[in-house]
Amino acid sequence: MSVQEVSVATSDDTFARRSGTVCLWGAVLGAASGVFLAVVPAQVDSDVYSYPLENMPFAAIQVFFFIQHLALLIGVIGLWRSGATGSSWLAKFGVGAAVAGMGLLALLELAAITVANAAYPGPRTDLFDAFYGVASLVIGAGLILAGVAVLRTRLWHGWPRWIPLAAGIYVFVPMIPAIMGPFVLARLSIAGWMLLFAMLGWALIRSSAPGSASITSLDNSAPARSAS
Repeated sequence: MSVQEVSVATSDDTFARRSGTVCLWGAVLGAASGVFLAVVPAQVDSDVYSYPLENMPFAAIQVFFFIQHLALLIGVIGLWRSGATGSSWLAKFGVGAAVAGMGLLALLELAAITVANAAYPGPRTDLFDAFYGVASLVIGAGLILAGVAVLRTRLWHGWPRWIPLAAGIYVFVPMIPAIMGPFVLARLSIAGWMLLFAMLGWALIRSSAPGSASITSLDNSAPARSAS
């Protein structure tokens, strides 16, 4: 391996490790916020879009969600930079779709502040729900494709190799059906999705840790990737 190739590999490992850390903490905080919304005493009626929070707390948590979704987006980019997906069209399309969907979801979290007082359901909130649905479906489909790419490259072994695919499938079952149900169930299902992103972040950290040849360090039975 040339000096330039070593430099690029080191740069990618550093990015993957840092993006994994960002993704891990963003996902953990996202899961905690989902549980918080599920249990916090309601401050407004359930037919108000900001439920269960009043205007200011709702605006604050939406800004948090914007930042938190960007952390997940960075994690998906880290998955690409780690090399775990390979560079096939399947990987490029899958990662690209997941990044685009997560970016849209982040922007929607900010835009939702403008309809905090709107009646729910209603024409304005229905539009937001539709966009949320589209963003979620794009993310889910993208992660499924990226997850298949990870399985095909066989660079990751053990439980980490299944995480991207699981995060994509989870969008369709059980998250979307749960979101259509009671509020508490919806929040808890999203918290479960965040835990999968936390696992993705952990896998990225371990796979790119100094002195670790590959994610196979998580599975002693798997052969290590050659450094050459």
